[in-house]
Amino acid sequence: MQLTLADLLAPMDPARFLAEFHDRQPVHIKGGAGKFAGVLSWSVIDRLLNQTHIWSSQSLKLQMDIQPVPPEAYCIRATGRDNTPVMQPDAGRLREWVAKGASVVLNDVDSLTPGLASVSEALEGAGFGRAQANVYISFQAHKAFPTHFDTHDVWAVQVEGEKTWNIWSGRADYPIPHPAFRSLGQAHHERARGTLREKVLLKAGDLLYLPRGWYHDALAEGPASVHVAYGVHAPIGLDLANMLAERALQEPLFRQPLPRQDGTPAAQFALTSRAAQLGQRLAELARDPQVLQVLARHVAEARYPRGGVNLLAARGLEPEGAAGAAPEGGGAGFRVLPTGAKPVRRGADWVLKTPSATLPLTPPEAEAANWILARREVDEDALRAAHPAVDAPALLHRLSDAGALAATGAAL
Repeated sequence: MQLTLADLLAPMDPARFLAEFHDRQPVHIKGGAGKFAGVLSWSVIDRLLNQTHIWSSQSLKLQMDIQPVPPEAYCIRATGRDNTPVMQPDAGRLREWVAKGASVVLNDVDSLTPGLASVSEALEGAGFGRAQANVYISFQAHKAFPTHFDTHDVWAVQVEGEKTWNIWSGRADYPIPHPAFRSLGQAHHERARGTLREKVLLKAGDLLYLPRGWYHDALAEGPASVHVAYGVHAPIGLDLANMLAERALQEPLFRQPLPRQDGTPAAQFALTSRAAQLGQRLAELARDPQVLQVLARHVAEARYPRGGVNLLAARGLEPEGAAGAAPEGGGAGFRVLPTGAKPVRRGADWVLKTPSATLPLTPPEAEAANWILARREVDEDALRAAHPAVDAPALLHRLSDAGALAATGAAL
């Protein structure tokens, strides 16, 4: 699954986004229910969570009514596959907390499925910086986090349900993940957030962009909500400062002791002069072609390594790019879209009317369509097992063409 910046922003033109919104102000872009169907779904969430050994109290966190749930309340002390102790989420305890309304946060998941990776790669490909993803699963009337800002741009992709976001007028001045910003208390945030700028209702297929430092909070609408928050970490001026510090190590001037201070004007003048000399040299280094070349490469290559493995292709046994082309289960997967469509009998015939098409159906297809539309997701194998009398691939693709289903591609 491959996406581009234009795919993410549609129907907004990327040029307009860059001119009016990027690093300037939030924007809510509405999409159809199937727009992000291939990014994540409930069935994929369950498959990921059932890979028990990849999760710990750091990668999977719970929040209950804006308070973090202590790891010992939902984890057990276990021995990892490398025989080291680990706090591992326990399925029974996890279900109990979810039954109470706790939100589930899955951290750093952007390399776990092609769908999740596709958005990160689109953002990185557009040159915005390194893009990692966290999944937020929340339930009606239970707020996960109080008003806060993030130390990176946020691209919130709504994949299931609905969530209301409060967007405040305040914006922190380019915060970074440093104690100076992370130690700010909630009382500070409540003052600094300003007045309510707007309320945004994100529905499945919608995108919300928030520049770094913009104050916000959110609450699930309806029974359950899932969004994937892509945090984009752009290269910043401190990266150049760190490069210059490494470069300065090579010069004796920066390794020499600073003038000793004895309280005399002469000693103070010597220190001031040395500081000016060092500053001038740093300015010269910042203009050095080799430093600028390294800096340009650092900005251009600001992306996380992910994917790229195809063992059979490495041996010449399969064409490059063929790996992962087929769904894992052997049949194409689809998400059922909330169109309200259902088969209706007209005399001896059956039809299914959607907002974009009217499909004639045989009686077995009508029965199968009712079965499909009563579910959240379906794939060819499941349909074939439940209704062997119908042509599963043909029916699913006809329903997809009519706008009742959205293809999700490979499950994992």
